[in-house]
Amino acid sequence: MKILCFSDLHCDRDAATKLVSLAADVDVVIGAGDFANRHKGLSDTLDILCQIDKPAVLVPGNGETADELRQATKSWRSATVLHGNGCEIDDVSYWGVGGGIPVTPFGDWSYDFDETQAGALLSGCPDHAILVVHSPPIDTVDHDSSGRIRGSQAIRDTVMAKNPRLVVCGHIHSDWGNRVTLGQTTILNAGPSGIVIDLASPGADG
Repeated sequence: MKILCFSDLHCDRDAATKLVSLAADVDVVIGAGDFANRHKGLSDTLDILCQIDKPAVLVPGNGETADELRQATKSWRSATVLHGNGCEIDDVSYWGVGGGIPVTPFGDWSYDFDETQAGALLSGCPDHAILVVHSPPIDTVDHDSSGRIRGSQAIRDTVMAKNPRLVVCGHIHSDWGNRVTLGQTTILNAGPSGIVIDLASPGADG
């Protein structure tokens, strides 16, 4: 199963156009938030991404709310927006939680959640699902340009408890494209260029 993962487009139409091309050769597309800038420009990228006909799982970033993202993707028929809920595609479970976790220093415009709120949103995540979050688990792919860790303890606790098959996140731009292993789980900070992950299908050998 090939999965195209991306995050943090921030209204970049050229990046969105490239993702449409990359999606032709994958089975599922995952977008880990921040399509907009401070709640503006959602349609800049989503009007392009809606050309993708493969199943797509999206979560909001801290730059757009879940409701805004659902409204903006009404014409993207193959896309599902998750935030504190899940879906299933070809016998694979997905769980999604968006927003900045923990609360960011960016102010009132940022769509943020504290660790307690995040824990509640993550609580229904099934074992061995694919977890899509905007914010990374703490001390993984969450090192900002000064080296400070900016991720979420609640997300890390969920990874350790539920052993997701894959975690796709974004949010921390200086760690775009990087991946680490936490327990048995690969954590990918996807970034806007698009990264294809080849994940064994359920029941497949290897």
